[in-house]
Amino acid sequence: MAGSGELKLLGVWTSPYVIRVRVVLNLKSLPYEYVEENLGSKSALLLGSNPVHKSVPVLLHGGRPVNESQVIVQYIDEVWAGTGPSVLPADPYERAVARFWAAYVDDKVGSAWQVMLFTCKTEEERAEAVSRALAALETLEGALAECSKGKPFFGGDGIGFVDVVLGGYLGWFGAVDKMIGRRLIDPARTPLLAKWEERFRAAEPAKGVVPDDADKMLDFLRTLLAWNASKSK
Repeated sequence: MAGSGELKLLGVWTSPYVIRVRVVLNLKSLPYEYVEENLGSKSALLLGSNPVHKSVPVLLHGGRPVNESQVIVQYIDEVWAGTGPSVLPADPYERAVARFWAAYVDDKVGSAWQVMLFTCKTEEERAEAVSRALAALETLEGALAECSKGKPFFGGDGIGFVDVVLGGYLGWFGAVDKMIGRRLIDPARTPLLAKWEERFRAAEPAKGVVPDDADKMLDFLRTLLAWNASKSK
């Protein structure tokens, strides 16, 4: 187990990348200190711990920083291999498959999410990003069927690597649903993912971590966009 004060996580409550790390820390029952960062005025600790990207999440383990969410999740799983459930499969092939789909989530779903919320200039650009996200989610519907083998999660009976990577976006999916007037994870189009979302949100490691208030998320988005606009002037 991590000792008292051994683990500190620098994050922002809305970040899908921070959320996935928090879910894994909870899954492993590891005690940690969570420090909410202000993106409008980043702390010296954050800037010193991640001088390359200056972004969250950063996990400090005994004062040593680990950066990038997928790297952090795998680090936690390796260091505390005997604590709580494993996030990555033991079988090398299955582990490679999980890493492939996790990379797919950030490449296809994550890139579309960035455009929908932060970079689109027109409704046409947003609509194109929504279409890309929907296509990626339909592909993930098939991946879920294959990886889960009929069990509740991508990881099988329990939450695994692909689950936490995709699950980190669920708070923003709710906000996007409200923006576009339709569901990204639509039970009619992706019924397996819709059931998966319910199970993931209800899982103990995700409770209180995955946001469920779309209005609060959109308020945060407006603040973030206003801050970005002021910085670009």
